[in-house]
Amino acid sequence: MPDRLQRGFPIFPLGLVALPHEYVPLHIFEERYKTMIGQCLEREREFGIVWSTDDGLRPIGCAVRITEILERMEDGRLNILTQGTRPFRVVEEQHDLPFPAATIEFVADKEDAVDAPTAQAAPAAYAHPVEQATDRTPEPDKLEAMTAYEMAATVEFGLDAKQGLLDLRSENARLRLLTRLFRAASKRLELIERAQSRARSNGKVRFG
Repeated sequence: MPDRLQRGFPIFPLGLVALPHEYVPLHIFEERYKTMIGQCLEREREFGIVWSTDDGLRPIGCAVRITEILERMEDGRLNILTQGTRPFRVVEEQHDLPFPAATIEFVADKEDAVDAPTAQAAPAAYAHPVEQATDRTPEPDKLEAMTAYEMAATVEFGLDAKQGLLDLRSENARLRLLTRLFRAASKRLELIERAQSRARSNGKVRFG
């Protein structure tokens, strides 16, 4: 699939993980990244966000598109809003351009149908922390239509969890992982609510 392999793909190594559908605001201030973003805007092309760790770049990143220029400053700095589009694998880093780049391959999921129990469990597990955090009940029809990435894009997870989702090449596997993450988040929210309730009562049980 040669159309999925790209050389000279702009790369933005960051201490964060982006997911497809997720909105990511970025502040652009280094000259090399000003050049990179300028080219992406001019050519209307994506660039990649890759989690940069002490061990180097993670092999799987997420392409993003620039959806809005929030602010353009006189010295060339930019505040932009991006949105994740699709995962890719870093084949080889490149050092022959004025900004970080790589030869990358866009990666596809395995062709496995989502099983019914998994398809039901993940939205149910997602709805619970959303209701706890926002007092809003997601609409059932919209909830059932959401993919794993669409659900995950609205919740703040740790970097390891987000990278784990990005690394998986199966929607079934992503939904199962999300179900575990959402259930754990619900338990944490319940513990926080109980602790806050106790704090408000000074540890005393109130009757009437």
